[in-house]
Amino acid sequence: MDRVTIRRALVSVTDKTGVVDFCRSLSEFGVEIVSTGGTAKALSDAGVAVRPIDDLTGFPEMMDGRVKTLHPRVHGGLLARRDVAEHMAAAEEHGIGMIDMVVVNLYAFEATVAKAGVTLEDAVENIDIGGPSMLRSAAKNFESVTVVTDPATYEAVLAEMRANEGATLYATRKRMAVEVFRTTSAYDNAIFTYLAREGGEAEAFPADVRFFLEKVQDLRYGENPHQAAAFYRFADAREHTLARAQQLHGKELSYNNILDTDAAWTAVREFAEPACVIVKHMNPCGSAIAADVVAAYDKAFASDPISAFGGVMSFNRPVPLGVAEHIAENQQFVEVMIAPDFEPDALALLQEKKNIRLLRAGGARAVGGHYESRAVEGGMLVQTSDAVAEAPAGFTVPTKRQPTAAEMEQLLFAWRVAKSVKSNAILLAKDFASVGVGAGQMSRVDSAKIAVEKAGEKARGAVCASDAFMPFADSLEVVAAAGVTAVIQPGGSVRDEEVVAKADALGVAMVFTGHRHFRH
Repeated sequence: MDRVTIRRALVSVTDKTGVVDFCRSLSEFGVEIVSTGGTAKALSDAGVAVRPIDDLTGFPEMMDGRVKTLHPRVHGGLLARRDVAEHMAAAEEHGIGMIDMVVVNLYAFEATVAKAGVTLEDAVENIDIGGPSMLRSAAKNFESVTVVTDPATYEAVLAEMRANEGATLYATRKRMAVEVFRTTSAYDNAIFTYLAREGGEAEAFPADVRFFLEKVQDLRYGENPHQAAAFYRFADAREHTLARAQQLHGKELSYNNILDTDAAWTAVREFAEPACVIVKHMNPCGSAIAADVVAAYDKAFASDPISAFGGVMSFNRPVPLGVAEHIAENQQFVEVMIAPDFEPDALALLQEKKNIRLLRAGGARAVGGHYESRAVEGGMLVQTSDAVAEAPAGFTVPTKRQPTAAEMEQLLFAWRVAKSVKSNAILLAKDFASVGVGAGQMSRVDSAKIAVEKAGEKARGAVCASDAFMPFADSLEVVAAAGVTAVIQPGGSVRDEEVVAKADALGVAMVFTGHRHFRH
């Protein structure tokens, strides 16, 4: 049946936003309001006529409210099919009246477990049993029952009832039933996830994993205009991540914008010092640290001004006016800029450029401590994030010449940047700025040649980072011929001795870190 007139509503809500006005309006349609505990009190105190749940069931609420709606007179009134004579006869025999509407939202389990110091006992007591049961019963019988879970829908429901003499329509009931099963699925997943990891007993990679994603936005298209796309975030995404960044200005982000911004935001947070990273096609084309972010921007831009045009830019400090002024002086077109925040005068100047997207992350947490996922056809790869505590004390120097203290500082900078460059990665750095980047080549020596070509004269006196071991001496020979004085790499090749011997012959210092940083 299309239209179902609402005569009785069962109301039991944790979020009481708007519930008094909603129920007062239902009463004007002659709807009997049945309610529980705190909701019944709130309605009664506001002067809304309400029938207590125990009057309907003939059974008192008990066990600290754990048992109040789990009763045949509730679920029979929700599940009975109005078009099946046997159902209606059974309901009449047992004194079960029909319930036409359920207004329920659930105990705030997720908010409870998000609190610092929450105990397992507190979490368990905030697992709602009666609420999901009523929602599911009502949603299963959406042919006859309207189920409302979100206060934001109250006005729309009332508008439909006003337009249909107190009735709701089939399409609305079905749509709201779908929302119920989305809600209860997410709720159960939150409980499952918490209990599985509570006490540190969860497996790193369990036999099955449940991801709950919520849509951030539809995208104009994917990597190419003929591909449809949307951006989703994990429901438990942490603060200061790209997925929770606030867009302050500019047209909507594209699929490629989001990928590049993620790469830039990940790269810039490698540094404790004020830093700027400029990304093009998911590779840092300019990276620098300095005493302040204005100087860091100037050095990063100078690394490769041509590639920086149309790039995505990230900072690990709030953006001051000086950065905005220097971008204007350079006449640099920027697709996206992400930072913890923007100073008001910098924001005002940047907003004069209509095509730049400005994202405020609200802070900059250290990299690591989460999982990375990547979809493949028919499946998903999941790994822990690439975060390794690396310090010179754990490195080895296999060459005869030790790097100088100044070279080691530059090597550490280059190593952190190379971590964000697509493999095979060769990165040249000088004065705490990248000067040449070779990325994503099938052969490491080709990456070395590209990095040297990009650097030009800046390669003389620079240092080099290689994200994985140098399998042959050829890459070393290329960068040394350009004037590189020191190299940092993981080591571990069967030809390490050959490469080290060549470094000794060329007078190049070499550092082995013991960790590689492939980024495919």
